[in-house]
Amino acid sequence: MPIFFFVLFGAYFSGNIYIFIRGWQAISGLPITLKVVFGILYWLGALSFLYMLKRDEAFPSTLAHYLHQIGTGWLVFTLYMVIGLLVIDLFKLFHLQSGYSIFVLSGLVLAVLLYGFINYKNPRVKQIDLAIDKPVNSAVKQLKIVAVSDIHIGYGTNKAALKKYVKLINAQQPDLILIAGDLIDNSIIPLRSQRMDEELALLKAPLGIYMAPGNHEYISGIRESKSFLAPTPVKLLCDSIITLPNHLQIVGRDDRNNRHRLLVSELVTKANPEWPIILLDHQPLELEKAAEAGIDLQISGHTHSGQVWPITLVTKSMFELSYGSMKIGKSYFYTSSGLSLWGPPFRIGSNSELVVFNITFR
Repeated sequence: MPIFFFVLFGAYFSGNIYIFIRGWQAISGLPITLKVVFGILYWLGALSFLYMLKRDEAFPSTLAHYLHQIGTGWLVFTLYMVIGLLVIDLFKLFHLQSGYSIFVLSGLVLAVLLYGFINYKNPRVKQIDLAIDKPVNSAVKQLKIVAVSDIHIGYGTNKAALKKYVKLINAQQPDLILIAGDLIDNSIIPLRSQRMDEELALLKAPLGIYMAPGNHEYISGIRESKSFLAPTPVKLLCDSIITLPNHLQIVGRDDRNNRHRLLVSELVTKANPEWPIILLDHQPLELEKAAEAGIDLQISGHTHSGQVWPITLVTKSMFELSYGSMKIGKSYFYTSSGLSLWGPPFRIGSNSELVVFNITFR
């Protein structure tokens, strides 16, 4: 892992040096004062993400939020500018170029990023009708479940953003709320300083709110994550199962960061196979084994559906179900793209979403 980050940061800084040199060449005719201002502003943006290395230190929430937006957003700006400049350099070989190419490219990149930001800020509500051929102990045979994942509350998804998400979830009037991991981002510190538990306390669902941990609950410290969630209405299920009064069984599988987590087949031995079983498993892996274990519905997240192009292509190749639904035997699987996101505040080639499952039981 350290080698991976070393390569990643090396590529990032190399890309920024490349962009800076080309930008400096493009403004060569300007007064030196303006060029110095350009250099200072450029490297302030390029280096702003470094504050994330101090994630366990408290920052003023407003300052940290904008540092997060600019610093992580610069990652995507760098990616798209490098791709565009390489294309321009390729055109040079065929003498197809313009003195204004880099300015046009910068404008196009900023326009795409603006679109991605607006798209991210407007999550979609997706309705899925599903029939489970098992009975419930209730006169009402229908259930509305709101499923979300990857909210990543912290400096990026701050209290103001969380408040909007809570309102959106409650507006669906769910019977049950399920969270498929990564509710928390990288640290508990901004959650406590901004009192985000106050917003989580406003979530409403008569059958409860249940969550399985994701990898970011471990990045934030699983003990600290559990401590933060304990007084909230969000019940964390780590390799455990709860049976609701209507006999619906919710199984929460621990994240892969726990190398000793139980297999799905071991978890369902605690369940009654005659009653409906919903599995929350943050990372959509080993779906065949979950189907063999007899789960009726698995809800996952983690992939963000790639979040931005061309990473969308990478996640499709990495996961059997990087986004959307599929059925294996009698088992139904759904991987959400996430209600919010990690890092860069853009959705380009993917969408933020809240999923409403309208389930009918036998």
